[in-house]
Amino acid sequence: MAVSHTTSSPKVASPIADFLDGIVLAAGKVFAWSYVVLMAVIITQVVLRYGFNHGLVLLEELQWHLYAVGVMFGISYAQVTNSHIRVDIFHMRFQRRTQHIWEILGILLLMMPFIYVVFDGSLPFVYDSWRINESSASPTGLPYRWLIKSVIPISFGLLFIAALARLIREITGLVKGE
Repeated sequence: MAVSHTTSSPKVASPIADFLDGIVLAAGKVFAWSYVVLMAVIITQVVLRYGFNHGLVLLEELQWHLYAVGVMFGISYAQVTNSHIRVDIFHMRFQRRTQHIWEILGILLLMMPFIYVVFDGSLPFVYDSWRINESSASPTGLPYRWLIKSVIPISFGLLFIAALARLIREITGLVKGE
């Protein structure tokens, strides 16, 4: 069993997929800054808590939210850059044509339904939070909890774009025999 984070073959060229990937990559580069802010918040909270014996609930919640933003948007970025972990038990032994078919089936039968279920299920969740202007249960916590909940459908919309670009590349590769 081989574990890798890259494919054994180059990306199949496709202007449409390149455009879609560009959207995801641009968003990923913007949201990657959430980790820089997260580190600053963590350092501030540690200094306040252990240096001054006074941590803030607001900073504690902000850490969770920033981490969630980084992870949720990082998923689509990892999909486009193929930097996610793959366990290629069968895939690496397949002929290139079979690899394309394997990827297409995986995207259509596993990934797309998963994206749909999470996206569709998150909409009422976010709407209810927005409708009641949900905020932290803590009086000193963050307001606008609907804002962090909105990350779910937005990030899964971005993941859909990444999956669509990947699907286009795989179909193009299959048709062109690359």
